[in-house]
Amino acid sequence: MALTLNGCPSLDRQLKHAATAQGTAQARVTLPDYPEDCRAREPHAVLTDGAEIRSILKRERDALDRQNARTDRCAGFYDDVAKGLK
Repeated sequence: MALTLNGCPSLDRQLKHAATAQGTAQARVTLPDYPEDCRAREPHAVLTDGAEIRSILKRERDALDRQNARTDRCAGFYDDVAKGLK
């Protein structure tokens, strides 16, 4: 019995691959690449000993502004893609 079931995992893999290929072909949609910038993470401002708190806060806010701008760009990209699919 074990010998006859030995090929099942391979068959399952083949069926899943075929189903994925069929679904992709039927969808007829090729999504554009997601911008690399959208995957970037903004690091925190570097903390240096003796630095004035206000300067650290300003650098941290600048980093937050950069991340918020990136989020807006990526949301715009996604919205444009979604609009094109409707």
